[in-house]
Amino acid sequence: MTPTDTTVQHGSFVLQRDYQATPAQVFSAWASVEAKRNWFHGGTGWTQLAHSLDFRVGGLEISRGQTADGVRHDYDAHYQDIVPDARIILAFSMMVGPVRISSSLLTVTVQAEGQGTRLVLTEQIAVLDSRYPLAGREEGTRWLLENLAAYVEGAPS
Repeated sequence: MTPTDTTVQHGSFVLQRDYQATPAQVFSAWASVEAKRNWFHGGTGWTQLAHSLDFRVGGLEISRGQTADGVRHDYDAHYQDIVPDARIILAFSMMVGPVRISSSLLTVTVQAEGQGTRLVLTEQIAVLDSRYPLAGREEGTRWLLENLAAYVEGAPS
């Protein structure tokens, strides 16, 4: 993408995942930087450079990381709405190197389902760089929700 490229691809996706954990456990994994660092990362070869989280309406989350080949990734989120143990709405942008690749509105809901919790994640996205298609974002988000499962289902009650 060049600095004068004005293309944009709008899209959305919805992911649903059930967890063997309480709604409070799943919600709290989003609410503290210490918990979120355990599952919200770039995977093998990822170096976390910085991560801060002010989890409140109007608060910011900033994450900076780098892949094994040295490419920097920036994530900047602004919390729009929080209902404890039930809902999180945030707006965020992502950059790869010096290029903003997307801006999104993300809604996460959690509710008791049987003996566990059902999480529903909806992302409405404006993709600003065609090298990072919507399908890749959905796949990456699904991977993060699996990381979340490993964290909350292995966490003490």
